[in-house]
Amino acid sequence: MPNSLIVFIHAVIIIGFTIRVIMMRRPVGVTLAWLILIFALPLAGAIMYLLVGERHLGRQRVAREAALRVHYGQWLQKLPRNAVADCSSLNRKSVPLKRLLEGALGIPALAGNRLHLMDVTETTLRSIIADIDRAKHTCHMEFYIWNEGGTADEVCEAMIRAAKRGAICRVLVDAIGSSGFLKSNLVRRLRNKGIEVVAALPVGPVRMFFVRLDLRLHRKIVVIDGEIAYTGSLNLVDPRYFKQTAGVGQWVDAMVRIEGPAVQALGALFLWDWVVETGQDIKALMETRNLKTAPQVGSANVQTVPSGPGSTSDTTHQLLLASIYAAHSELIMTTPYFVPDESLLTALLSATKRGVNVTIILPEKIDSLLVRYACRSYFDDLLTAGVRIICFQGGLLHTKSITVDGEIALFGTVNLDPRSFWLDFEVTLSVYDPDFGARLRALQLRYAEDTQSVDLQSRQKRSARERFFENTARLFGPLL
Repeated sequence: MPNSLIVFIHAVIIIGFTIRVIMMRRPVGVTLAWLILIFALPLAGAIMYLLVGERHLGRQRVAREAALRVHYGQWLQKLPRNAVADCSSLNRKSVPLKRLLEGALGIPALAGNRLHLMDVTETTLRSIIADIDRAKHTCHMEFYIWNEGGTADEVCEAMIRAAKRGAICRVLVDAIGSSGFLKSNLVRRLRNKGIEVVAALPVGPVRMFFVRLDLRLHRKIVVIDGEIAYTGSLNLVDPRYFKQTAGVGQWVDAMVRIEGPAVQALGALFLWDWVVETGQDIKALMETRNLKTAPQVGSANVQTVPSGPGSTSDTTHQLLLASIYAAHSELIMTTPYFVPDESLLTALLSATKRGVNVTIILPEKIDSLLVRYACRSYFDDLLTAGVRIICFQGGLLHTKSITVDGEIALFGTVNLDPRSFWLDFEVTLSVYDPDFGARLRALQLRYAEDTQSVDLQSRQKRSARERFFENTARLFGPLL
């Protein structure tokens, strides 16, 4: 091939993709990261951009979501008035957050919930099994990862028993996160027993040209009979049998068991995801008693916050920023993956300048080397500003939680990184209840006991090679 032709193709790739990237009008950091990649490696960068550069979900999925919005608008209008939390029952800091989410999603905060925070995986799985064994009508389960082994297999046995009693059992798992499970004999056995098992966001060599493959279903939801629900950071795994060779120790998670009107919101979210993946009739599914209004049984006000690529893509990010700016005295965050964008970093730095005690609890070891380096590139700025960063040493801390002044709690599946903000389908509970806030804060402080604080002076002694790796990884943070 003549050199002049190679130069021409090279220029066309760079100019064409540069124009495309700029015209998408995404955050500046994301745009610059893609431009750096395309200029440095034109052919490889162009191929990567075609595969994962834009949030293509596929026409069929988009059409199904559009049709569902009509049904969900009707469902929201039928919510009993006494189930909707009134602003008068919230403290002053909670009201702006509640209104933000109502304006962005149309989903109100629901009153009268009882929340049980669970931080021992074995206890959580046993509780789920016990609730499934009491199920009469429906068992709906949605997870990013379902992994065979240990107590997780006993959950499957409970589902089989429920199906045998006549309960409708549905399992929705991510096609990549649960790829091993979907190929297992256990899934074939579940299906043979009448349990519907569906892979969300399937992948394939042809599909990759029409749908972005790294957009994943990261939610963790269990809904039993429309009366009991669970959500949080725990995948359907027994940590004793999960990623034992990764060198990070056992994964440490937390879930919340919910009774009350908020169960209906999580049930509606499951049905949304199920219909989008299967195309089943939403009216028929709503008649399976998974969307009944549960009675008020407690005092917690809970707002369910779904997010993902599409119309709700910025909601969680906006909620995080608003929560940080709402803090007056204390902000505690736990997350396994911490790669903040510029706006989130600025919010954290400004919080310390207002006198807020900011603590970020991270696992000492994580299962991604690139994310580890990108995460640590932010430490110096945060430590200099007065943020306390501590590394959990009791395993891979996977709990995703934020407490604001011990009164407001954000709890769910969202990591503090661009992937959770804009690429994955997530769910967060925004809880306006001092009692739950205190319990979640107490759990965060227990995590802080098994930690080692990051020291700025020690950080400044690290090698130039280490600094270079961190700063290089930071350039690609918006793409992680």
